[in-house]
Amino acid sequence: MKIIMVGTGYVGLVTGSCFAEVGIDVTCIDIDQQKIENLKKGILPIYEPGLEELVKRNTEKERLKFSTELSKNLDDADVIFGAVGTPPDEDGSADLKYVLGVAREVGQHMTKYLLMVTKSTVPVGTAEKVRAAIQGELDKRGVNIPFDVASNPEFLKEGAAVEDFLKPDRIVVGLDSDKAKKIMERLYKPFTMNGHPVIFMDIISAEMTKYAANSMLATKISFMNDIANLCEIVGADVNFVRKGIGSDRRIGPYFIYPGTGYGGSCFPKDVKALIMTAEKNGYNMEVLKAVENVNERQKSVLFGKAMHYFDGDLKGKTFALWGLAFKPQTDDMREAPSLVIIKKLLDAGAKVKAYDPVALEEARRILGDSVQLIDDQYEVLIDAEGLFVITEWPEFKYPNLKIIDRLLKGKVIFDGRNIYSPDDLAEAGFDYFGIGRNNTNK
Repeated sequence: MKIIMVGTGYVGLVTGSCFAEVGIDVTCIDIDQQKIENLKKGILPIYEPGLEELVKRNTEKERLKFSTELSKNLDDADVIFGAVGTPPDEDGSADLKYVLGVAREVGQHMTKYLLMVTKSTVPVGTAEKVRAAIQGELDKRGVNIPFDVASNPEFLKEGAAVEDFLKPDRIVVGLDSDKAKKIMERLYKPFTMNGHPVIFMDIISAEMTKYAANSMLATKISFMNDIANLCEIVGADVNFVRKGIGSDRRIGPYFIYPGTGYGGSCFPKDVKALIMTAEKNGYNMEVLKAVENVNERQKSVLFGKAMHYFDGDLKGKTFALWGLAFKPQTDDMREAPSLVIIKKLLDAGAKVKAYDPVALEEARRILGDSVQLIDDQYEVLIDAEGLFVITEWPEFKYPNLKIIDRLLKGKVIFDGRNIYSPDDLAEAGFDYFGIGRNNTNK
């Protein structure tokens, strides 16, 4: 079986490489010539644990190829996956210009039956637009070539995407023909043989499943952040509350850790898109609007603690940040809480120095010279009035407090992920501010 993966971003590159890993012939397509040339050399555009080795191994075995030309690779393909971006439009809805652009190009050049599968996260009803775009190009050519469309949403966590793909909780496939179902059954046979379930459903339900899943996870995060803020006010400790509710099997222990809000390429965009989908259909998603509002507010909580601690005057003070990526094990800074905190600190007249294990290059691209980026966890602390911990990278969890005490000018730590013990830091002479903890310094 041969498949084409259009798009070598996060979803396309991980998906294509993992399909190649189970023995499928994969060609990844991208219009960015430099990116394709780099991929041929094993140079990846993103950081994702295990992905570099996967790309190099399957490229060497010639199961994974890269090209800029979709039309020249269509004749031998059985399945085409569209994994291009769907950035939010001005109103928050998903912009489908890239998705439909791929569909039109397929319709312009296909010569035999093809199954067109949407892998991108797209609103309900996109499959029909894809079908219409392909058929429209076939009509222009005056040819009658059969094809099917399907929806196969991804459920990959950045930082664990390779494992998520190779060992999925479930595989969701939306389709409307027996032929398409047989092709997808064959494609995913290596996974079903290992006990990973494929859930077949209609296309609209598959499209909705992706948005519903991400929105539910975002809801859990915002709910827990709301609870954490209330815990501080009434004197409860959110860590105990989290354990108490997480032991209930109906709730579970996952995605109920309070912090500085969610970010990344999925949750913010997908929540907005689902809200817009509802509005276009005359329905008001009140819960999700609250989820979004809580999340935006939460990104400013640590800054508010700093303003209170320094009596509202941060001008001329220097602060150190540990963590820039929106989560560990990725260099993705899209919608990252760090960006909000940095902007607020700079607007207040403070100076910022920052360190992240893998996201410094991405930070340079986004922040330019507005922030001093330092490639050392402890050097960044020198002469800083306080430390903000934004991303819970493993190397931050057990720091050398003696080194921090020696280098950090001010003795205050703002812990946005509750990874430290307030008692331990108090014993070491630090003022400590976490999220939703009753033993946080007031």
